Amino acid sequence: MLDLAGDWTLSDESGVHVVPFRLPGDGVTALQAAGAIADPYWGRNEYDCRWVCEQDWVARRAFDHPGGAADLVIEGLDCVAEVSVNGVRVLSAANTHRRWRVRVELLRGPNAIEIVFRSSVREAAARQAAMPFYVPYQQVNGPIPFANMLRKQQCDFGWDWNIALGQFGVGAVRLEAAIPARIEAIFVDQMHRLGVATVRVRAVVQCAAAGPVVYSFGFAGQEQQGHLATVAGENELTLEFEVADPDLWWPNGQGKQSLYTLDARVGPTQAAHFTSRRIGLRDLALVSAPDASGRSFGFCVNGRDVFAKGANWIPADALNGRITQTSVRGLLQSAVDANMNMIRVWGGGRYEPDWFYDLCDEMGLMVWQDFMFACHLYPSTPGFLAEVDAEVRDVVGRIGHHACLALWCGDNELIGALNWFPESRKDRDRYLVSYDRLNRTIEAALRDLLPGANWWPSSPSPGPMAFGDAWHDDRSGDMHFWSVWHEGRDFDHYREVKPRFCSEFGFQSYPSMSAIRRFAAPEDMNISSLVMESHQKNTGGNARIAETMFRYFRFPVGFENFVYLSQVQQSLAIKTAVTTWRSLKPHCMGALYWQLNDTWPVCSWSGLDHGGNWKLLHHAARHFYQPVLVTAVPGAEGIKLMAVNDRLQAVKVAVRAMAVDMAGRTRLLAEGLADVAASAEPLCVIPFGDLRADEMLAYDWQGSDGTSDRDVFAPRPYKSYDLVPSGLRVEVDGARITLTTQALALFVAIEADVPGRFSDNGFAMLPGQPLTLSFAPEDETARPAFTFRELHSATYGPQ
Repeated sequence: MLDLAGDWTLSDESGVHVVPFRLPGDGVTALQAAGAIADPYWGRNEYDCRWVCEQDWVARRAFDHPGGAADLVIEGLDCVAEVSVNGVRVLSAANTHRRWRVRVELLRGPNAIEIVFRSSVREAAARQAAMPFYVPYQQVNGPIPFANMLRKQQCDFGWDWNIALGQFGVGAVRLEAAIPARIEAIFVDQMHRLGVATVRVRAVVQCAAAGPVVYSFGFAGQEQQGHLATVAGENELTLEFEVADPDLWWPNGQGKQSLYTLDARVGPTQAAHFTSRRIGLRDLALVSAPDASGRSFGFCVNGRDVFAKGANWIPADALNGRITQTSVRGLLQSAVDANMNMIRVWGGGRYEPDWFYDLCDEMGLMVWQDFMFACHLYPSTPGFLAEVDAEVRDVVGRIGHHACLALWCGDNELIGALNWFPESRKDRDRYLVSYDRLNRTIEAALRDLLPGANWWPSSPSPGPMAFGDAWHDDRSGDMHFWSVWHEGRDFDHYREVKPRFCSEFGFQSYPSMSAIRRFAAPEDMNISSLVMESHQKNTGGNARIAETMFRYFRFPVGFENFVYLSQVQQSLAIKTAVTTWRSLKPHCMGALYWQLNDTWPVCSWSGLDHGGNWKLLHHAARHFYQPVLVTAVPGAEGIKLMAVNDRLQAVKVAVRAMAVDMAGRTRLLAEGLADVAASAEPLCVIPFGDLRADEMLAYDWQGSDGTSDRDVFAPRPYKSYDLVPSGLRVEVDGARITLTTQALALFVAIEADVPGRFSDNGFAMLPGQPLTLSFAPEDETARPAFTFRELHSATYGPQ
C-alpha cells in the first residue's frame, strides 16, 4: 500500500493562487495556512472567503512506483471531481459520501496524479437548472443556494449554526495492490436466544477472475476455512458462528461494552486480503407499536427497555481538514461523562469515518444514524436515485456491523419540508411522490443488505407511511419540539407536551468567553455588533436570547455577564424539558437535545463549545441525565418531587424538601421515600401555598445505590425574587477549589483562563454547605486564574 496523503500542490482555475495542499485536508484550510485568505472563523472574514467555492481548483502531486496495475482508493472526495493519473482520467465522481476504487496502470518510476475540484456553487446551480421541475431548498439554511442538488455535506452551504464556505477536499487517497480477491464489505446478523448468540457473517468478495478462492474466518475462538467457488466480479460468502454464554455489549450506564474480533482472510497466502471487524453481541430492537396513546417509540437492548439520553451530533468542525480523531474522541467522551447513552448523527452533515463508530462501540454510545438528507426537498430523477442507492449500499457496507448502530433513519425533516415551500404546497402530490421515491430507494437498499435493520422513515415521524405534523403532535413516534425556541413559548411549555421520544429540541446560548475571544476583538463584544451578529446564524436569535432574559431574569450587567446568563437560561430550558419527560417514563423513552457540539465558534444550541469546552448546559446534563434522579415537576396539585430510575435494579430513594429564602434560611416542608423500579415514581407533593413569596424549593435526596444530589426549584421567574449578595468565598489550593456562601447563591459558575474541565459548574449553594471542586487543565503545567459568577452579582453588579 502506498499512502498518497501528504504534500500536494493546489491551484485555482486562473493560476493566481498556487499553495501547498496537505491531504487529508480541505482547500479552505490550505489557503489559510498559505496566507492566501484570512482565518474564516475570525470576525466577518467568512464573507471574504466565499469566493473560494466559486472557482474550480486543481490538486497535484508526483510519486514513484515500481509500475504495473494498482487500485486507487479515495475516500471523502468532496465533491464534483475528476481524477487523472499520468494525464488519463480514471474517475469522475460527484458524491462525498462514497468510497471510490479504480484500477490504474502505473509507470515504473515517476507518476503524476491530479484532482480537479469543480466549483460546488456552479455545479449545484447547473444541476438545478437541469431538473424536470424546480426542487426547492431551505433558503434560511442556505446562503449558498442549491445544496440539495449535490451529494455533499448539506451544511457546507450554511445552516442556522454553520459558516457557509462550500468546502472541497479529500479524506484519504492511497494505492493498494491489485490482488485476485478482496473483501469489499462484511455484514453481520445476530440472533439471540437464552445463553446463545448466533452470528451470521456475510462477506462480499470481489474477484478479478472466476475460480476457487481460499478463505479463513475467525471469531470468538472459532475458525472456519474453505474454498469459495467464485465468478469474476462480486461474490458472497455466508458463515455462522454460535457463541455460548456471550459477553454482551451494553449502552453506557447499562453494563460493559464487550467486543469480539472478527478476522477475515481471502485469497492465496502470497496475495491474500486480510481485514478485521470488532463485533459487539447485543439484541437491539426499535420498539414502536400502536397503543392507547398513539404509537410508542423506544429501544430495547438485550431484553431491557433503555431510556435514550443524549444529544444530536453535527460535524466536529466546519472544515473537514481540521477534524482529528483526538478531538472527536474528546467530544464523545464528554457525552459519556454527562451520562449520555445515545447520539443522533444528524442528516445534514456526513457519515462519520470508521473510527468514529469504533469509538462509539467502545464508549457505549448508541448511534441514531440519519441518512444524509436534511430540511430540503430532493430530486427523484433516475440518475439521482441511482447515486443514492450506491451511497446507501456503500455506507451500510462500511459501518453496518457496529454494535452502536441502533437505528437507521431515512432523513431529517423532509416530511415537514413538504409544507415549507410555495411550490410543494401548491402541488403537494408531485413533491410527495418525489419524496416517496427517494425514501423508498433508501429503505430498499438498506433492507437488501441488512433485512433486520432498525429502520425509521424520517425524523420526526409519527410512523411508517404517516405524514403528520410531528413537531406539535406528541402522541406517536419521534417528535421534534421547537415551540419554545422558534415560537418564543415559555419554558413551562415543555411540560405541556408528552412526547413518546423527543429527538430534537433546543434553546440557544452564546459560546463561552474563551470561544468568543477566538473570533472577536474587545470592541466587538456587544450583542449588536456586526461581528457578533455574523456569528449568529439563526434569524432573530440574539433578540430571542435577550427577550427570554427579560422574561425570566433581571438584565445582566455587562457583556460577559450576558454571555453567562445566556448559558444559565439555556441550561434551565433543556433541564426543564429533559427532567419533565424523564418523569413520564415509560410513556416517554428518549430525549436527544439539539445539539452536542459546534462546528465553529458561534451562538448556537450546543452544550459544548467549538473545541470541546463544557458550557453550563453540559454540566447540567451530567446531573439531569444521571441514572437515578429526583426532579421537581409543577402541576395542579403543587410541586411534585418525582424519582426516576434507569438502573436494572430497584432503588430506594429518600428526599427531603425545604423552603429556602434569599438569605439561605431553610425550613423543612416534607420528606418522601419510595422504592423505584425502572420507571418514575412520585415521592411527595409540595402545595404552592407552602412556599412564601420570598422562598424557593430546595431539596436533597439519596438513593440506596449510593447516589445523591441536591437542587433548587424556583416556582416563579427569578426576576421576581429580591436576591441578596451571596457572600461567595473562594479558596484555591492547586487543582482544588473550595466555595462557601453566606446566602443563597444561584447558578454559581467558574471560568478559567486556560483550557480544561471543572468537575462541576452552574450549581446552587446554601450557607453551611461548602463545595469542593476540581479543575483539570489540558496543560498540566498551567497555572490557571479563575473568574466566579453567580446570579446576584451578574444582574445586580459586583458585591
